[in-house]
Amino acid sequence: MPRQAAKKDVHAEPYNESFNCLDRFGRMVPHLVTALTGPINELEQRILDATPVIERWFRLEWMEHTPPLYCSVDIRNAGFKLAPVDTNLYPDGWHNLSPEVLPLAVQAAQAAIEKICPEARNLLIVPENGKLSSFYLASLQRLQEIFRMAGLNVRFGSIDPAVKRSSQLSLPDGEKLTLEPAQRTRYRVGLKHFDPCTILLNNDLAAGTPGILEDLHDQYLLPPLQAGWTIRRKSRHFQCYEEVSKRFGKLIGVDPWLINPMFSSCGELDIREPDGAECLRTHVDALLTKVRRKYKEYGINEKPFVVVKADQGAHGMGIMTVRDVRDLEPLGRKPARGKAGAAVVPRGEVIIQEGVLTNERIHDAVAEPVVYMIDRYVVGGFYRVHAERGVDENLNAPGARFVPLAFAGGAQLPRPGAKGAASAPNRFYMYGVIGRLAMVAASYELEATDPELQAMG
Repeated sequence: MPRQAAKKDVHAEPYNESFNCLDRFGRMVPHLVTALTGPINELEQRILDATPVIERWFRLEWMEHTPPLYCSVDIRNAGFKLAPVDTNLYPDGWHNLSPEVLPLAVQAAQAAIEKICPEARNLLIVPENGKLSSFYLASLQRLQEIFRMAGLNVRFGSIDPAVKRSSQLSLPDGEKLTLEPAQRTRYRVGLKHFDPCTILLNNDLAAGTPGILEDLHDQYLLPPLQAGWTIRRKSRHFQCYEEVSKRFGKLIGVDPWLINPMFSSCGELDIREPDGAECLRTHVDALLTKVRRKYKEYGINEKPFVVVKADQGAHGMGIMTVRDVRDLEPLGRKPARGKAGAAVVPRGEVIIQEGVLTNERIHDAVAEPVVYMIDRYVVGGFYRVHAERGVDENLNAPGARFVPLAFAGGAQLPRPGAKGAASAPNRFYMYGVIGRLAMVAASYELEATDPELQAMG
């Protein structure tokens, strides 16, 4: 499978325009027109009021389930609905986080390593294959910094067959990053004169599971192989999230739909064939009908839409927004293309997901929060901003910019009763709740596809 060349471009340079203001501690924070100045709505208030119950629920969940080592979650806040739309188990973009959250990320990394391999000294990070962009290298540098400060010797081992020898790659700040070819012994993977306890994958294995990573009985491989896109499916993740949202909705007394994007899938199809096109039209029409019913129930005067995207693979490529089933008619004749020119794959496994509007803006540019977690802890995030996209469109595309969100510090703790501009810390907390719900769903998902657990029963 060819490598997705546009992949790293979506994590381009951070947003540098001066759209900032001072908080009560004199620190620069993003000035967000809707996200941080709008009043807390009923759903958000319900979450804030239930904080003690919510935190205990998460605590009990992590006693029963193991969170992924790290993940990032794309969230959309429509005002009437707050829901995840994508969960990445091989997150990049770490360089887009605020330096202020680094201590929190380091503490979370320490907690994760203590659980996995307390005596660990060495960590091998396996990056993506192919040519690595300067932005992706900056993300790897930040990951290395986090785990080095957590007490590990960190080196980079490539599983790309094209990498035959050690090389130094230039970083945007002038520093160098050393990339070495990974070596396989009988049951271990490492580097020359470097034997790691744990291997951290930052490679989504979209091209398949390489033999070099199989049957590693003496080392920890995180995330596990079933998290790669060879096995993983978005539909399975959101099926797990639906289960989580139902339990969570019952816990705090809200309709699960308010935190859950409905979805459907029709398996392997070719939409250029009559049967495939009909399957897609049927599922899109049924899902749009369900969304219209919910909008009517809540008195929402917006036009419902769904997004059609590949059921496997990441990075927002090939996503199509559908507002009416008639929008699908041209697909039987030629592949559809989005604004950025990314073709919607006409064949393969497809997920149809309820579209969630974003009401968030930075100086008239549409924005959405992305939450980052290590182990069970929220460690930061950023706003993805795209000046050329609409409120119902995918923002994870070339041209996106990033404004860091600081989740750490006293100024960001939830403040019950806060209104208006003072509601910023409360919104940050709610993004963290939704992100952690997606992480719980990811833990369910990985358990459901764990070959050892399947073999046991």
